[in-house]
Formats: sequence, structure tokens, C-alpha cells
Amino acid sequence: MRVSVEGPLGSEAENFEARVSFHGSTRTTHRSGPEQFQSLRVHNKMIFDKAKTLRAAEKYLELGKIPAAIKEYTQIVTNEPDDFATVNTLGDLHARVGNQPAAITCFRRIAEHYREQDFGLKAIAVFKKIDRLQPGNTEIATCLADLYAKQDLVVEARAHYLAVADAHNRAGARQEALGILRKIADLDPQNTDIRVKLAEGYLKEGMQPEAAACFSEAGQRLLTRNAPDVALEMFGKSLEILPSDLSSLKGVLAAHSARGTADEAAEMIERVLVNDPDNLELLSMLASAYVAAEDASLAERAVESLVTKESSAYLRYLDVSRLYLRVDKVEDAVRVAARITEQILAEREAEQLLALVDELLAYDADNVQALRLLVRAHWWQRDMEKLRASLERLAEAAQAAGLESDERYALTQLTRLAPEQGHHAERLEQLGGAEEAAADEVLPEFDGSDSSSEALGSTTEHFVFGSETTTSPAGEVEFEFNSVPDVNKAWAEPSTEASSPDGFTFESIVAEELPSISKQPVVEDDPESQNAALRARELESVDFYIAQGYVDIAVDTLDLLERQFGSQPDIDIRRHRLQQASKAPIEQPDVQITTVDYEVDRMPSHGSNGSPQPAPEAAASRSNINVAPAPAHQIDPGLAEVFEEYRLSAEAGAETASNGDYETHYNLGLAYQEMDLFEEALQEFQVAVSMVTPGDGTPRFLQCCNLLGHCFMRNGVPQLALKWFSDGLNAEGASEDERQALRYELAAAYEHVGELDRALALFTEVYGKNVSYRGVNERLRALQQRVKESKNGKHAPGHKVSKSGKHRSKETRRGV
Repeated sequence: MRVSVEGPLGSEAENFEARVSFHGSTRTTHRSGPEQFQSLRVHNKMIFDKAKTLRAAEKYLELGKIPAAIKEYTQIVTNEPDDFATVNTLGDLHARVGNQPAAITCFRRIAEHYREQDFGLKAIAVFKKIDRLQPGNTEIATCLADLYAKQDLVVEARAHYLAVADAHNRAGARQEALGILRKIADLDPQNTDIRVKLAEGYLKEGMQPEAAACFSEAGQRLLTRNAPDVALEMFGKSLEILPSDLSSLKGVLAAHSARGTADEAAEMIERVLVNDPDNLELLSMLASAYVAAEDASLAERAVESLVTKESSAYLRYLDVSRLYLRVDKVEDAVRVAARITEQILAEREAEQLLALVDELLAYDADNVQALRLLVRAHWWQRDMEKLRASLERLAEAAQAAGLESDERYALTQLTRLAPEQGHHAERLEQLGGAEEAAADEVLPEFDGSDSSSEALGSTTEHFVFGSETTTSPAGEVEFEFNSVPDVNKAWAEPSTEASSPDGFTFESIVAEELPSISKQPVVEDDPESQNAALRARELESVDFYIAQGYVDIAVDTLDLLERQFGSQPDIDIRRHRLQQASKAPIEQPDVQITTVDYEVDRMPSHGSNGSPQPAPEAAASRSNINVAPAPAHQIDPGLAEVFEEYRLSAEAGAETASNGDYETHYNLGLAYQEMDLFEEALQEFQVAVSMVTPGDGTPRFLQCCNLLGHCFMRNGVPQLALKWFSDGLNAEGASEDERQALRYELAAAYEHVGELDRALALFTEVYGKNVSYRGVNERLRALQQRVKESKNGKHAPGHKVSKSGKHRSKETRRGV
């Protein structure tokens, strides 16, 4: 049978004709385009042989035919898009042939997958690969900084955020720069000074909500440090910008409460309520303010107004009742408690009622009305023992107070509950017999079952206080705020001083680090020493940039310093250091040059998560933004100070900041190693090993020694690999299996550096303990041949030193 397919195969084709020939006869069938192409796709997947394609790709790699290998790997990725190991290999090959956009597309796909799956450390490793291919890209740097921050790696996060903020500033994106600086502030929430300066920066840019939020956050931090006076100042600045900001008003209330001046907070909240009388949060804050100010009557009035608009807030009356008790007004306390008793019981909050009644009776054990509340609660709970005890207490207290009505009520119920107690009946006869209303009440059933709503309604209807019950005070009406004076204009409009801070202009973030030409410091004595001190301060910034790897920022800073101070030895020292770091001479730019290249990506407002990735062509066509360095006279002194504080905190934070734990650094090192980022892996493993000690009862030290040895081998520094393998082998507390593994690795390292006798001795020891350990028998035989021929002045024919990593297994990649 011969099958031929005629017609277009594009996705836009609607029909095609398939001619199938059977021994000379022809039959024509027509199918719709989508059905046919779906069939073709399924057919292609059925016939795709991944193993065969992978063998072909590996064969092309052995022959050095990278483009052909790329074609094969692309076919695998097309058919199995979730094979991220192959996607990573494909990205590496694209990078080897110089196709950076395609490589970045592959790596970005992997990085986004890891980030979406919350594999933060692996995502960091892949984004690092992208950063190497596309240095200076602010989107990638921001992604890295966010991931570092999420992993609590504060030092790394801050360094990347600083670079991004500087890039935005150079591109004129001031609001974006402020947003990044706020992220840095979030890394150090206790630094209120920086947050205040950020607020001033937002205010200058007209970003009032952000400015108010920063002032309010600073106030909250100051409150936690027990500095209410300074906190009030911060909250005041926030309210000058947004007079109705609830977060700031809550802060004002907390600060005034700490100072013992809650009445001032209440006055401020009442002024805001004039314009928003139905705001439940404001009403709740007002009630809290009066409670804190210990003004019980106003607190009760505020709660009444709140409950009128939101009935579920009735429990706030409990605070009012306790406040009356604190100010020695027990009758008012009982009255307020009685006001909500039935609602509390209906909402099944009897425990809260009992707790309050206990407090009332602790203050006045014979208070008849409080005892009636106690009886009511136990009646509702159907607790016979406690109900009988509370009725006896009520009868005794009422008799002592001469309140016959309450005593008759208690005795009537006692004779019904305990008819065998004759003395209750005798006393009741002396008072004129049972109280008719009490005798008609339905007794609770004491079977332990919960009350039904019908029974609850019945008992609630018949239970009332006696005539001695305190009534609500006259004038207890709906709370109104008409008596509050008009709001002050100072609270309605931001002040001029707040919206335009003195001396605050936003033209550059790194201002103080790039000193002004037009504004030289006025020095009365010894100008040279003053200039040297100023230059030394700026060169500290350069040292920081060099240490963090921000070469372009360091070069720009040196250029401007040289324009101001001329050629100086200390400037030349930094240039020489940059030349050594980059392994290439850095040309000192002419004074005429005024542009630098820094790539600033405009990200969509919803962020990079979930956004469609640019095609390789789009990534390749991104143009660098040439931004002239800000002239010295335009430098912003306000944010320059912020930037300088960030720089200093970053330097100090490298030693003092909490920057992740052992597991974080160790696992990040593994992620870097998986991505062949050995320099970064070494840094993380070195941090991890500094957090552990040999013989601490864990295998952590040995794991770090093993992995440091492997990474130094892959990084071309076998001498240091020998050091770490030896340290692990000689560490106390290592098991024999761990020593065997490290002994093998140390032998392989000695062989690599040509110390064959030492390698032979160690391999022999490994062989003596386990003849089949990791193919040691074959390796020992080959090494013995090499040693023999070396002594004869010959080299083993065809001998090639195995590439590092060829024998890596899961065991060697992840530790002993």
C-alpha cells in the first residue's frame, strides 16, 4: 500500500485531500483540518523515539557538531516540554554557540517553573545563569533579589536591590527606584530612619499613599521599641498626608494609650468621625480610646453607637462593665452586664458572662443583682448543683439587704428544686408564700442535654429582674457627634512642610557617593586634608561596589572622583584592582564621555510571575538605555543619605545580619553545583561549613568537605580540593564508610595533580577494605601501569586524565 498526502499542512488550512492508492485504484477522502492535524500530532508522538534521538544528540556532541546536537535536543523538548534537564542542556548548547537569546529563553523557562513550584534555591541557581548571559538586566536582578529575600539571605538580597535601584535612578525611573529601596527597607524593618527618608522621597514624587504608609510603618516600629513620643510624630506626619488613614489612627491610639493620654486620641478620632460617622472601625477605635482613657460614660455611649450599627459588637459592653468596676461604680458595672445577658446566653457565650460575674462578685460578694446574673447563667446552663448554690447565696444576700422580693424569688426556686429542704419553705411562708411569677417559670431539665431554642425562649421570656433592678440612666439615647467641633484644617490638608521637605530633591539615588562639583565644601583650614577625607569616604563606596561585583558603578564613581580631585594614587589603586578583577585593562575614559550602558526592562504592572516570556527575537532586540550620569549639581541629598545608609548597613550586615541557616546555604550550593556554577557553589559551601564543627554528631562537616573538594576540582584548583578532602578524612567522628568515600576522592585528586605514589597508596587502602568499591580494582590496575611506565620514563599509551565530573554520582554530588 502506498500512502500520499497532498495539501497544505499549515494550521490555517481548513481541508486537505488524502489520496490512498490500493493496487491501482484511488479513493479520495476529505477531513476537516483541525481533526487531521490533531491526528498527525498524535501520530508524530507515537512514532517519536526519545532514546534514539538522545543517542543521536550525544553522538553529535562527541563529534563536536553542536548545531546538529541542538536540533536533536530541540526535538526532544518539543515532544516533552516538561523535560527540564534536557531544556537546561539545550540552553547550555545555545550559550556555547553564542545564541544568547535562545539560551536565556530556555533558562528562563526553567527558572519560572522552579519559582512557581516554590523551589526557591533552584530558581536562584538558574537565574544566576541568566544573569551571567545578560548582566545588568534589572528584571533578572530583581527576581534574584526577591528570591534571596524569600530565603532569608539578606546580604545577597540587599546587594542586588541596591544595584537595581541604582539602575532605575540612572534611567530616570525614580518611582521604581523608590519602590526597590522600600524592599531594602523591608529587609531591615527596625531601621526607622531609612523608612522616614523613603517617605520623604515618596512625598517629593507626589506618591502620597506610599509616603503615608512609610511614615505609619516607621511609627509602628517605634512603638515596638517603646518610643511612643517619636511614634506619635511619625503618625502625625502620616495623618497630615491622609487625615483618615485608619492604620495611622490606630497607631495614634496605641501611642497615646502608652503615654496615658488616650483622651487626646479620642478627640482626634471624633474629629475624623464628623466626616465619616458610619465608619465602624472608627467607632470601634473611639470606644477603645475612651476605655483606655477610663471615661466609662463616654465609652458606654461610643459602644452603644457602635452596636446600633453593628449588633455583633455587643461584647464590647464587657469592656465597659469592667471599666465601671475599675472606677468603683459596681452598680453601673452590673447594669451594663445585665443589659447584654440574654444576648450573650443566646449567642452561647455563657463563659464570658460567668467570668465577668465572678469579677463583679469578687468586688462585692453580696451584690444581689450580680447574684441574679449568676443564677441566670447557671439556670441557662442547666447545672443543678451550681444553680442551687447560687440561689442559696442570692437568698442570703437578699435577706441581709432587706430585699424581700429577691429573697422570695430565690426561696421559691429552691423549694421547687429541693423540696426536701424544709427550712427554705418555712422562711418562704414567713415572707408571705411563693412568688407567683417565679413559681410559673419552667424548671430546667437536668439530663445533661443542650437546651433547645424553644426551651431557651421560654426561660428567657419569664426571667426578669425584680423591681430593685437598676434601670438605664436617663438620657441614654443614640450616640451623636454633633457636639464635636469642626475638624481643623490642619488635619484636612497636608502641610506645606510635609509635602516639600527642606533640602529634599530627587535627581539621583547615589548622590552623596558622587560629590558635587558646584557645591564644594567650604573649608577654612587645610583644604587638602578635608578633600582627602571626603575622597576616602567615597572610595569606601567604590570598595563596596568592587566587592559586590558592580564594576560599572565603581568605574562611574571613580570617573567622577577623578574629575573633581584629579589623578590620585588611591583612585589609581582602585582602577588597578578593577583591572585585576576583570583580567582585562579598564580604559580610563575621557572626560568628554557622559554615557553608560545599563539595561532597564520595563516590566508589566502585574510583575514577571505568570507573564508571557519574550521570544528570542524580542530578547535580542532589547536596546540598552544610554543614560548620562547625573550632573553633580543635581544630586539629591535626601536619597543619597538613604543610599549611603543602605551601603553601610550592607557592609555591616555581611557580618552581623541573620543571613540564612546551614540548610539554606548548603542546599543553595547544591543548586549552584547542579547548574555548573561552581564559583557560587563554593561560596555557599564555605558559608555552610563555617556554621558547623567536626565531631558535632552530624555528617554536615564531612558533606561540606566532600562537596568543596569536588567544586574546587571542577573549578581547576585541585590543590584546594586536596586540602578539603584531607580535612574530611582526618575529621573526628567520621564513620568508616565516610572515610572510605573521602579516601577514594583524595586518591583521585592526587592522581589528577600527578602525585601518583600517594594516589596509589590511597587506592590500595581502598582496595584492601572493599575490592569492588566504585571500580577501584580497574582504576588501581591502570594506575599501577602508569606508575611503572613513569618510572621507566614512558607515559601510558592512550592515557587521558578523566574529566572532572565524569565519575560523579548522586553520592558525590550531594555529599558523603
